[in-house]
Amino acid sequence: MTAGKRSWGAGIWFSQATPKFAFMAWITMKDRLATMDRVFGWCQGVDTTCVLCNNAPESRNHLFFDCSFSSQLWEHLTRGFLHSSFSTNWDAVVRLIIAPGMEKQKRLCLRYAFQTTLYKLWRERNKRRHGERALPLQVLSKLTDKAIHNKLSLLQSKRVKGHILQYCFSTRL
Repeated sequence: MTAGKRSWGAGIWFSQATPKFAFMAWITMKDRLATMDRVFGWCQGVDTTCVLCNNAPESRNHLFFDCSFSSQLWEHLTRGFLHSSFSTNWDAVVRLIIAPGMEKQKRLCLRYAFQTTLYKLWRERNKRRHGERALPLQVLSKLTDKAIHNKLSLLQSKRVKGHILQYCFSTRL
């Protein structure tokens, strides 16, 4: 990441974040996940192929969001409110979550979608890596969408951030 070491902190540590999602995002931002490119450095001879797409070596940047599987999930969740800013490039996505001047509802939706997507993709990756049954993209997409909507619904019921749920629904393609 080309931005300053701590400049992404506000994009991760915000009051409405779910702690386990924020922690996962923090580890991911620091590039400390045991992705296969890193594991290969510790243990030569391991298969570094991405288990989500089976087409490329697994790295943080590939897994989030260069991979054809993860990019489709990310697009489903964010294309509707990012429009021409939409990207599947890791550095571009990080720049978006820390960009100043973004409308508050959009920023919250983006940051929460980012964290939830990282968490859900990493869990799916680990399940597959350890031989568990793979979830189809459509199922993972619905589960991720539901997690985001549940959180936004909770925030709205607590009267945090106005009509955030309506905003999120209105941006769906």
